[in-house]
Amino acid sequence: MAQGPVLIELDDKPVTDVADAPPVPDLGVPTPDGRAMQAAARLATRKPSRLARWFWGLLAALVSAMVSLAAWNFVTALVASNPLLGWAMTGLIGAFVLVLLAIALREAAAFSRLARIDSLRHGATQALAGNDLAAARDVVGKLNALYRHRDDTSWGRDRLAERQGDQFDAESLIGLAEAEVLAPLDIAASREVEAAARQVATVTALVPIALADVVAALTANLRMIRRIAEVYGGRSGTLGSWRLTRAVLSHLVATGAVSVGDDMLEPFLGGSILGKLSRRFGEGLVNGALTARVGVAAIEVCRPLPFTRAKRPSVRGIVKRSLTGLFGSAKAPDAPV
Repeated sequence: MAQGPVLIELDDKPVTDVADAPPVPDLGVPTPDGRAMQAAARLATRKPSRLARWFWGLLAALVSAMVSLAAWNFVTALVASNPLLGWAMTGLIGAFVLVLLAIALREAAAFSRLARIDSLRHGATQALAGNDLAAARDVVGKLNALYRHRDDTSWGRDRLAERQGDQFDAESLIGLAEAEVLAPLDIAASREVEAAARQVATVTALVPIALADVVAALTANLRMIRRIAEVYGGRSGTLGSWRLTRAVLSHLVATGAVSVGDDMLEPFLGGSILGKLSRRFGEGLVNGALTARVGVAAIEVCRPLPFTRAKRPSVRGIVKRSLTGLFGSAKAPDAPV
């Protein structure tokens, strides 16, 4: 019998192409979730308990009393033993107290400025709701008074003074004031948001330390909110900045805006990309996008007029301008989020 290859007939089945096989899921890379920004938001919005407030208040009172008594005994003893040095030390302590009073007055002025902007925005909202032309003119007058010392708004205020007599309803008058006076300030505030988003994304992507992410996100957002308030004339002190930050982040947490999904960056990078990114790269992009959300909310809180004619800043547009070129090029429509 001759030996040779044996042909075995199989059932006729189509040959499966390797290219048609489903992709192997990547289970080793977790989806970026913006933990640094979410942790920073929780830290900024966490309210101390009543017991903790009593503890810190009593501790501050006790330490202040002890320091005051120690300083008094030290000065009186020094005056008794060496009058010249004693009176010199008294002058130093008095100068220190004056500096503390100046800081307290500055903080009070900062709270007053923030309250003034809140009152102005509230008055504009009521004037628009009731179509009250007299109230709108009062709002515009207060807006001019708020920016009368600002050179960057002088041209817009002059144009507003020329054209406001031609406006016969509240919406058109407030819209004109918004377009002429606040337009350059909106651009400056958007640039502050872009810079903060870029910084947070870079630090998160390059620094492999989780605590550094949280610290960088919190400090960058505090500085961004403070600068946005300064752009709109609400220069805030330390306590004012912290209060403003808590107000902005509390609003975002309450509305669920500090959350992550593929829809956040799909228009920016294309496709369902978050699951395919490296961990640090994805976290950087997500934290930068969340910072942009915080910045847009801060603009709405710090702006003395609500958005009427002007277009509300787009989170996707800010992310595109701030992160394009940092991690690569991207094309995305400037659509609001």
